[in-house]
Amino acid sequence: MSLTERTFLVVVHTLRSDVGATVAQIRELLDAAGVNMKLESDVQEAPDDAAVGCEVVVVLGGDGGFLRGAELARRADVPIIGINLGHVGFLAESEVDTVPETIGDLVHRRYTVHPRMTLDVAIHDGDDLVAEGWALNEVSVENRSRQGLLELVTEVDDRPVSRFACDGLLVATPTGSTAYAFSAGGPVMWPDLEALLIVPSNAHALFSRPMVTSPRSTIAIEVESRRHEAIAFCDGRRTLEVPERGRIEIRRGADPVRFIKLGAAPFTDRLVHKFQLPITGWRGRQDGGEPRDGTGIGG
Repeated sequence: MSLTERTFLVVVHTLRSDVGATVAQIRELLDAAGVNMKLESDVQEAPDDAAVGCEVVVVLGGDGGFLRGAELARRADVPIIGINLGHVGFLAESEVDTVPETIGDLVHRRYTVHPRMTLDVAIHDGDDLVAEGWALNEVSVENRSRQGLLELVTEVDDRPVSRFACDGLLVATPTGSTAYAFSAGGPVMWPDLEALLIVPSNAHALFSRPMVTSPRSTIAIEVESRRHEAIAFCDGRRTLEVPERGRIEIRRGADPVRFIKLGAAPFTDRLVHKFQLPITGWRGRQDGGEPRDGTGIGG
């Protein structure tokens, strides 16, 4: 492929007033490299096929914009990278002050692509399949009215696990473990782990701990109560109607989202940086595994 045939899709959030200068900077860098830039100035309104024919998707913004960009990238089966303009931006690979370096790496293909696990969700009314969807972070089953508690039965691989009343229940990927599931009390899972995470939200039960299952498992949630209607949210963006006493089945998604990774910094560094974790006093190994005092103990 020649440089003139290459196209990057850049998507931004129109609500951000500080994005114009960054878009202009990226356009100038791509023009200089002979790479076409396709711009969608409102990521929420971008057509579903916007990334078709593009080499990469570049999202300017926070995690909300990235999740919409992931929809476009997944549909076109192209990799995606986020440049953080938000506060935490956990899904973003780089920051706005490193735009020249990031674009240079993309132009010269100095990156690796890591497929991230997704979820496929199916809603059943008795024997009938009534709705389907997918998620990168999580599927959240919640009380539609936000009043009272849902009565749910959880099932793993065709066997019941527990019944409880709760505000809702989340099934998350490792990528989504640092999002809603984390806020609900779930563990942090490294993104290269393949597993499914189940996190009840404010459950009234003796056993309501988060659970981690095999990536080959099928998670099912049955809505027992007739008093409260449920609804399923995919990444907090796409809603699926759940019929009365409906059944939600969730399993590993058939199509991953392909994340672009720059450099070799591990996920641990991102976790510490994004959550501003205290690490003062660490005496671990430095610079390629060599102990700081050369003794093999650390100092």
